[in-house]
Amino acid sequence: MQPGKSGTTAHILLVDDDTSLLKLLGMRLESRGFRVTTAESGREALTHIEETSPDLVLSDLRMDEMDGLALFHELQRRMPGMPVIILTAHGSIPDAVSATRQGVFSFLTKPVDRDELFEAIDEALKQTPTTRGEGGEAWRSQIITRSPQMERILEQAYMVAASDVSVLLTGPSGSGKELLANAMHQASPRADKPFVAINCGALPEQLLESELFGHARGAFTGAVSQHEGLFLAADGGTLFLDEIGDMPLPLQVKLLRVLQERQVRPLGSTKSFPIDVRIISATHRDLDRAMHEGDFREDLYYRLNVVNLKLPPLRDRAEDIPLLAKHMVAQVSARHKPFVKGFSPEALNLLASSGWPGNVRQLVNVVEQCVALTSTPMIPEALVSQALAAEENALPSFSEARAGFERGYLIKVLKITEGNVTQAARIAGRNRTDFYKLLARHDLDPGSFKPSAMPEQAG
Repeated sequence: MQPGKSGTTAHILLVDDDTSLLKLLGMRLESRGFRVTTAESGREALTHIEETSPDLVLSDLRMDEMDGLALFHELQRRMPGMPVIILTAHGSIPDAVSATRQGVFSFLTKPVDRDELFEAIDEALKQTPTTRGEGGEAWRSQIITRSPQMERILEQAYMVAASDVSVLLTGPSGSGKELLANAMHQASPRADKPFVAINCGALPEQLLESELFGHARGAFTGAVSQHEGLFLAADGGTLFLDEIGDMPLPLQVKLLRVLQERQVRPLGSTKSFPIDVRIISATHRDLDRAMHEGDFREDLYYRLNVVNLKLPPLRDRAEDIPLLAKHMVAQVSARHKPFVKGFSPEALNLLASSGWPGNVRQLVNVVEQCVALTSTPMIPEALVSQALAAEENALPSFSEARAGFERGYLIKVLKITEGNVTQAARIAGRNRTDFYKLLARHDLDPGSFKPSAMPEQAG
């Protein structure tokens, strides 16, 4: 048996429009212990890819509609790093050189030598990223998914976890960035050391600085004792900086210095301490835009964003919603109502078809509400509908409320000044540059508030 993910039989997707050769090769691979899925065209192969994640693709080069190289390029777009071996009866040195330069793992000529084929497959599987590792799935046990998109992200996360490079996790709020950061820590050589997390947008500047870097006794009013700070607390392990995009600029400078010098000096102290910390940061903001607007330092951005992993919103992984809902209801009911067994089919359909602007975090809230209010073992559709409506009317987060206020305020002063940015900035107590940044952040065009641009009132 050939090992693949999690030490199980490797799964090979075999693609050829010659059905007799497809059957023959499939039998040969299965006799070697591989699990084989076959496809008679590139399009059919892509359908299989959406349903499962093979360890390797073995494809003929010459096929109608989509040839082997076109299939390879589409696979690279959808599943970066997926090893592909191409077979052809029309093998030539130029074809082989071109294919391997583009990233094809191996290029074999038909009729394929049995030993040469198995040797190429074995070599490709050695280099295939696994999302499992020697300890099985323990590192990713908190991430519930059957989504091919999430599986690809987990494969990349597992590869990156082995090194000490800084990782920036992006994606909407509530999509599970801290869970992924913790999973990467568990998959890393630092797993037996601390994983320390902090939300950089939840604390005022001085308190955030003290939490990160520590302070000496008497460093400021209220500092009645020494505090080591999270960099020192995470020494040897991983420090997760959530919502890094909300960190004030003065602190960004200090953070950059700590990362460059690999040592930290607590507030009010004259002594610096060496640190050995792996940094994973996360944000829901567009840091490229923030950087160009001067709200985020370019040098810090490039130091944190060595590898970028982007988590999808929950609506883009709808196949995970029933799975997540069942898992969550089992956890919540075990604590509060053991008689609750799950959701009715109609309730699950409603969950799966909802938009989930709050992503996984919102799903957790809905499940908790449903378990709290149900009086039956199977949660009905009506209760899910009620919980979703309650979520829509719930108080927004502080960041959402602040953004809403800012936008409303900017619209008001632009209406008052009829789109005159100089006057509007003066009313707001901001300089013109800062005011333009605020307008850009909220996608507001002052020109649309000028009298000529305003719709005429009906008389």
